[in-house]
Amino acid sequence: MKLVYEGKTKDVYEREDGNYLLKFKDDVTGEGGVFDPGANTVGLTLEGAGRAGLELTTLFFEILKERNIPTHYVTSDLEKTTMTVIPADAFGDGLEVICRYRAAGSFLRRYGKYAEEGQELETFVEVTLKDDQRNDPPIGREALSTLGILSGGDYETLRQLTIDISDIIKEELAKKNIELYDVKLEFGRDKEGNIILIDEISGGNMRVYRDEKAIDPIELAKIMTAE
Repeated sequence: MKLVYEGKTKDVYEREDGNYLLKFKDDVTGEGGVFDPGANTVGLTLEGAGRAGLELTTLFFEILKERNIPTHYVTSDLEKTTMTVIPADAFGDGLEVICRYRAAGSFLRRYGKYAEEGQELETFVEVTLKDDQRNDPPIGREALSTLGILSGGDYETLRQLTIDISDIIKEELAKKNIELYDVKLEFGRDKEGNIILIDEISGGNMRVYRDEKAIDPIELAKIMTAE
């Protein structure tokens, strides 16, 4: 297989059949040795984080498949910490879509003059550009259209998919008495031009709490995949 992209938390390989293979790593984003799903740099390495991320991703993608939500997921190999996916084209150089249920992280850093930590938000959807040099700046519907990244109609499709998917994740976590504060998702287009969910859905992409205590990615996977 051909290595086509070396990422912070995953490497991407092109398979001979035209699909792609994602290899999950034990690296997680953060700063100063502290885990932060919103950080742009690898902050630390947690043994077992790769498998934990893949286990949780597989769990959620299988649930979304049952709900007929379009994704790039094909299958996973937990022993090899790999996931096979269909090809998809990114919007521009990539967008990240965050669904926020409570004020935390970068939202609080930007809007702390008006928001309190943990304040309830009404399913707030935020789109940011994948741009490490500029700290992933937020971007609105009008700017996305003006810059030719995403049309207004496609923005509404992406926004509704984000809400639907995030609500499903929130419901599943609630079954284990876990509260979702926010989750970061990524989308692309399949070869037919449909907007689909790509990347992963792991503890490394979300903030979750139980009894007001944060749960790290490895512990979250253990809780959610326990019989």
